Amino acid sequence: MPRRTQAERRAQTGAALLAAAADLVVEGGLGALTLARVGERAGYSRGIVTHHFGSKQALVDTLARTTQSGFVPGVDHEPGLERLLFLVDGYIGALAGSGPANRAFLLLWAESATSPEIAETFRARDAGFRADLRADVAAGIAAGTVREVDPDDTAVAILGQLRGIALQHHLDPAAVDLDRLRGAVREQWRRALSP
Repeated sequence: MPRRTQAERRAQTGAALLAAAADLVVEGGLGALTLARVGERAGYSRGIVTHHFGSKQALVDTLARTTQSGFVPGVDHEPGLERLLFLVDGYIGALAGSGPANRAFLLLWAESATSPEIAETFRARDAGFRADLRADVAAGIAAGTVREVDPDDTAVAILGQLRGIALQHHLDPAAVDLDRLRGAVREQWRRALSP
C-alpha cells in the first residue's frame, strides 16, 4: 500500500475536524464549538485545529461552505424554470439523507439570527443561494417559461420556504413527509411561476 501524500493526510485531517465540529454543533449548538473540543473529538490537538483553520470563525465558515456546496448534486440543467424546480425538488429530497454536517449547517443558520459572530457567514451563504434562484427566475422570464415576477422577491420566498421545511424536518421528522412534500412544493412553484 503506497504511503499517503502530505496533501492526502491534510485532507483527511481536515475532514475529520469538520466532522467533529458538525457533531459538536448538533449536540450543543455554537456554544459547544471550541477549537479545543473539536481537536479532542477528532483525536487531535487544539493546535492542529488552529493550524488548519486559524480561528473558530474560519472553522464555521469552512463548515458552512463545504456543507452547502453539493447539497443538491447533479445540477447540470441550464438556468431557468426547470433547473429551479430541480433545485427545489433536490433540496427537499436531500433532507431525508442529511447527516450531522447538514444538520449542523441548519442549526448554525438558525443560530446566526442572534449570533453576530456567525451572522455574516450565513448571510453570504443565503445570498449565494438566492443569487442562483434569482438567475433561474430571470432566465425563465427571458425564455418565456416564467411569467413576469420579481426575481429577487421570488428567490427570497423560495429560500425561506426551503429553509423552513428543513428546520421543521429537523425538529419533527415524523411530521414532514418529504417524499410527498417534494412533489407538492415543486408543483406549487411550477404553477406559481408558469405563464
